[in-house]
Amino acid sequence: MTLRYVRPVSAAARLARRLSAFAVLMLLLGWLLYRFGTLQTPNFVALVLVAAALAALSVLLALAGLWRLWQVGAEGGVAALRALVLAALPLCVLAFAVLRYQDYPPLYEVASDPADAPDWIDTPLTAQKWLPRPPSRLAAQAGLQRAAYPELTVRRYDGALDRVYQVVMQVAAAQRLTITERRGLRHAQPELQLRNSLQAPAIIPVPSPRGISPSAAEPLPVAPQKAPVPQPRPASAAAAIIPADVVNIQQPDDGEPEGVVRLQGVTRQRLLGLPFDLVIRLREEEETVLVDMRVASRFGPHDLGFSAAIAESFLDALDAELLGIAKNR
Repeated sequence: MTLRYVRPVSAAARLARRLSAFAVLMLLLGWLLYRFGTLQTPNFVALVLVAAALAALSVLLALAGLWRLWQVGAEGGVAALRALVLAALPLCVLAFAVLRYQDYPPLYEVASDPADAPDWIDTPLTAQKWLPRPPSRLAAQAGLQRAAYPELTVRRYDGALDRVYQVVMQVAAAQRLTITERRGLRHAQPELQLRNSLQAPAIIPVPSPRGISPSAAEPLPVAPQKAPVPQPRPASAAAAIIPADVVNIQQPDDGEPEGVVRLQGVTRQRLLGLPFDLVIRLREEEETVLVDMRVASRFGPHDLGFSAAIAESFLDALDAELLGIAKNR
């Protein structure tokens, strides 16, 4: 009678493969809903933690399956290896967040001028749920911020406020910063001074009849002693001959101090999609313009260093756009 050896099957290895696949699907679906849907940050963080916990459990089960393979030759080695590969994604995401949490200071907002940070036009108010954070303490944490981000400083540019404002808007669009609120735009409008020639009556030369020299033409009538006085051109007619792109559009007075423009907007971290609020302030000072910035994460007590990265990226791009004429304050 022929004896046939039947290999045992490792249930732990098979369960590990299923758990790791479920953790990856949960992570990817949650990221899609968070990046392009309506899932909020606290819920996304909770989902990442659950996916990482399932991945860690699948790693333990996969190791148990490999141990059974070594001891008794149980089937499940391939399933265990697949589980280890799939579990790497959720665990790497969690490890990435933990490393940034440890490497960067415990700040959730930064400013290029923490002692005099620009105020919010519309203060961001979000329900933190299970991610509460302390009140803002930019001035008290100025030393901690400067030690961690020494390159995050106020920029000074030579030029008019309206020119710097236009470049700021261009760089903001290139950096994917969505501007939602504006204050002080009347200070950033280009000055338009109408010349006296626009208000003076137009002088239209009268050509001589074709084929008749000026000397042979009939003599012009003698001008009367009291000629009519030319009247100024009406405002509507003067405006009609001014190019539309140089007309000074008067902005209402919104209470912003003289020579100050504030822009508030939102942005997202490109990979993970974490939301951030920001304020850009332009201040006219003699013949220069100061530009400073404030960036804050919307949820949680820690921004993982992304706030400073957003601010530095914007200011560096602004320096490059203005031909490197920036000066640190």
